[in-house]
Amino acid sequence: MKLKYVVYALIFAGIVYLIYHRITANKQIEGAGAGGGSKGGKTQSFTVNGIVIKPSSFASNLDVTGTIEANEQVALQSEVSGLVTGIFFKEGSNVTKGSVLVKINDRDIQAQLQEALTKQNLSASNENRARQLLAKGAISQEEYDASLADLKSLKAQGQLIRAQLAKTSIIAPFSGKIGLRSISVGVYITPTTVIANLLSTNPLKINFSVPEKYMGQIKLNSGITFRTDGSNQIYTGKVFAIEPGINAQTRTLQIKALAQNEKNELLPGSFAKVSLVLSNVENAILVPNQAIIPVLKGKTVFISKNGKAKQVEVHSGTRTDENIVITSGLSVGDTVLTTGAMSLKEDAPVKVSVVKN
Repeated sequence: MKLKYVVYALIFAGIVYLIYHRITANKQIEGAGAGGGSKGGKTQSFTVNGIVIKPSSFASNLDVTGTIEANEQVALQSEVSGLVTGIFFKEGSNVTKGSVLVKINDRDIQAQLQEALTKQNLSASNENRARQLLAKGAISQEEYDASLADLKSLKAQGQLIRAQLAKTSIIAPFSGKIGLRSISVGVYITPTTVIANLLSTNPLKINFSVPEKYMGQIKLNSGITFRTDGSNQIYTGKVFAIEPGINAQTRTLQIKALAQNEKNELLPGSFAKVSLVLSNVENAILVPNQAIIPVLKGKTVFISKNGKAKQVEVHSGTRTDENIVITSGLSVGDTVLTTGAMSLKEDAPVKVSVVKN
């Protein structure tokens, strides 16, 4: 029993010692905190990075997505129904404007034209004789007018048949590259049959939209650069058309640019990543994005002034991946703190390590 009491006493003594040790350690920590980790009673400075504001040139760019389109594009179709008697193009080849691409059976229309021409020649002879008889007073003016009207009617009929005959030849409306055909010689086609696609691919159109807030900065002949997912090459183009109104659903402005495609590297329908230069600003004030502190009423940054941190309100403009343009609140020569912003307080002593910008 005595041994048991001795063990209890030792355990109690150990617990008391641990409590005492913990209280003593806490007091030491609090005492060190009251001194602020200072030496000689002075508060220790925060060591932070910063940049000295210098004026620089800034190109304001806008990055959007767009689509590459053919300069001209058409699905070739016939105006009349009929049997295909000839195909005069090679798939994937270049064709010139005005060349005959497909011929439809026209024998019945040719026969109609020959009949109309025969009647027209006979009517022309009758009109000539009637004119001579009218000059001699052998017939009345009314009889001559009837003969002349008959001739004009037959001429109009001949022109109508020629127009129908022309529709049996499918002509290239512009020069370009023709795609894969969906017909063969001997097939019967109708006006709904798509024969092939014809595209003019040099130059190409770049179709894209920009938010309406940038509409005043987009001008005709403005330069653009773009690239596609299939290539890292940078291509250039110029704005040639701007939609006169804002799209009410998307609140964007539709724009088209032209780009040369002499090597046929670009294909219509491709996705394009477009970059526009909106403006060039000289003597711009740029600060790194990490220096900006969002607050309830806007944005602030910390600057170093007389060895202390000062929080100042700023107004910003265009933002890039790395920097943001400051339009007011900072001046050339100010030292902007770029690290430790979230832990700094007003008038906190700071030691700045200046980083070149």
